[in-house]
Amino acid sequence: MDELTFERRDTSASPASDSQPLYRQLADHYRRAIGNGVLRAGDRMPSMRAFMQRHGVSLATATESYRVLERVALIEARPRSGYFVRAPLAALPAVAEPDPALLPGSAQFVGIHATISALVSKFQRYPQALNLGGTTASPDLYPTEALRQATLRALRREPTLLTAAGPDFGDPALRAVIARRVLESGIEIGADEVIMTHGGIEAVNLALRAVTQPGDTVAVESPCFFGLLQVLESLGLRALEIPASPSTGLAIDALSFALQHHPDIKAVVVVPNLQNPLGSVMPDAHKASLVELCTRAGVALIEDDPYRELVDGEPAPKSLKAWDTNGTVIHCTSFNKTLAPGMRIGWINGGRWHPRVGMLKFAQSRHNERLAQVVLAGFLETGAYARHLRRLRDSLRLQRERMAAAITVAFPEGTRFTSPRGGQCFWVELPAALSSAALFDAALDDGLRIMPGTVFSNTGRFDHFIRLSCPSTDLELLDDAVRRLGSLARRMLERGDAHTDVHADTHAAKR
Repeated sequence: MDELTFERRDTSASPASDSQPLYRQLADHYRRAIGNGVLRAGDRMPSMRAFMQRHGVSLATATESYRVLERVALIEARPRSGYFVRAPLAALPAVAEPDPALLPGSAQFVGIHATISALVSKFQRYPQALNLGGTTASPDLYPTEALRQATLRALRREPTLLTAAGPDFGDPALRAVIARRVLESGIEIGADEVIMTHGGIEAVNLALRAVTQPGDTVAVESPCFFGLLQVLESLGLRALEIPASPSTGLAIDALSFALQHHPDIKAVVVVPNLQNPLGSVMPDAHKASLVELCTRAGVALIEDDPYRELVDGEPAPKSLKAWDTNGTVIHCTSFNKTLAPGMRIGWINGGRWHPRVGMLKFAQSRHNERLAQVVLAGFLETGAYARHLRRLRDSLRLQRERMAAAITVAFPEGTRFTSPRGGQCFWVELPAALSSAALFDAALDDGLRIMPGTVFSNTGRFDHFIRLSCPSTDLELLDDAVRRLGSLARRMLERGDAHTDVHADTHAAKR
């Protein structure tokens, strides 16, 4: 232990390090030492007196540092012996893979809107609840000041940005920058093949409208982002749920079977990179097979890809569009998750349906507000975006590590989850006796918001699953929130009140 000394520069990997309390910086220092193997299971930690002398801190700071490490099960106190590095916790089992024998059921009209409306109504009654169920990172992880300064410069250069109508399909400079940038993901398109949209959800909406008519069937992943189910419902489309794996995403064999037995399928919608809610990343071989399968079947493949640049490591994985040589893939994405949720900037390439997408965009919403596009174009032209992405990925990885450790310690026996390779969300499988709808209600009463599995399918198949996320850079706040949620789940199981009528609110909303 004598060679292990604390240096402030060790904390520079996190953008928020300089503003963190000293006790948390010290705790993170020892967390890294344990993670790197410098300190191993069974090693004695410094005594409180030695810790205070070594780091020049008070007893309160030393105590808080050790409490942080105890909460994530990295150290343990032994009576009359001091603190020691704990043996690693046995990792929780991964979420179960879908049953290979589970074949797609019948396509059905989506009926999820009433369920979502009931959840939103409850959210609104608890405005202060900590949102552990969203997919947007903490605002302090985005380059707020850099974007503010870029906005002021853009307005000084072109004061009419807020008063003059913009180009129909988006700012030319931004579309050109995007066309150059996506080369790294394997996409070869020109600037005129990019149409700017109001976030990614409008892009997906346009794609579906371009290739379907009311009553058509669309194959989707199961579980599936509830926003997509809402779009399908609003367009009068049937959803055919295809099993998806928490490790590799959409089951290609199951989709192949569905395409053979459901000739009315007009489109397949998939999130290949950090699928929402599973967090899976589809292997390249699967991506190639998926594009080939849809091309052979003559079915549009709608790629919803807003999380690709949040996957750990560089370079980011390729998009499905990289394997498309026939215009089968309609590529949809946005900068909402990676740069600026408030800008709501997305874009679409419509493949062989691109002219129709352009016509629908003009009819549906006309041009996008141009100021944000000019700001974004300028930001993307520099190295600032790449630096921001590296910091963002590092910060989200740190949050995921802390949250994964907290879930492992706090949640009841029988819990399973698969740690994703990026982003900020966990798909958590609860013990079968625990209803996510019941836990959702109880958690709201305790000031915590989660997303119950009931909204990620039209089948009711995922009632004992929840989506959790890392909404804050305050790691202790995350530790405390997960500990409270896990304790609540344990108590509900012990009392036997872990179930509720998951359809009660839906029925009430319909009435």
